[in-house]
Amino acid sequence: MEVIIIISLVILLALGALFVIPKSQNKGKSKGTDSGDGTASKSYTKEEISKHNTRKDCWIIVKDKVYDVTPYVEEHPGGDAILNNAGGDSTEGFFGPQHGTRVFDIIEDFCIGQLKAS
Repeated sequence: MEVIIIISLVILLALGALFVIPKSQNKGKSKGTDSGDGTASKSYTKEEISKHNTRKDCWIIVKDKVYDVTPYVEEHPGGDAILNNAGGDSTEGFFGPQHGTRVFDIIEDFCIGQLKAS
């Protein structure tokens, strides 16, 4: 009888945790509307993106997607290297040998839209 009570309590705790633990750890706080495929539907011009070029407001472009990486700047393992292309195209640096495969999953949390075709 005691075993059944213990098992029931464990199951109730596990189910309760599902409601308490957030489903997404989205640090990027996307400003655009998610279209369901991991990309936001808003688009930005290079001029708009270029205004976001500081530690406190850092946007980058990677393969024609726009990312607001401001919340990640202080956590970036490469230090200020993330600021080298702030407000511009970071595609080349992003795909450099210094980044492991995990970075490809992390970056999607920061996607806010697409680069407008010029």
